[in-house]
Amino acid sequence: MTDEHAPFTGMWVTADGHIRQELRPDGRYDEARGSRKSAYTGRYTVTGNHLDYVDDTGFTATGDIRDGVLYHEHLVLYREDS
Repeated sequence: MTDEHAPFTGMWVTADGHIRQELRPDGRYDEARGSRKSAYTGRYTVTGNHLDYVDDTGFTATGDIRDGVLYHEHLVLYREDS
């Protein structure tokens, strides 16, 4: 496990549950949208509370964790309880 990923790993979901983003300990992510599993997959890096995403097609995005909430571009995601 890469230490910088540890605080962020797990499932993050929008309030309506439509978007589910799994941040994996190996620096990979898998994002489902509605019934479309693995709609987006790729890698992410962590710098402090900032995340940089590069999906497998080369598209890039960013996110920030503030007060336990993931702000990923225009999305607001909450950590799903285990």
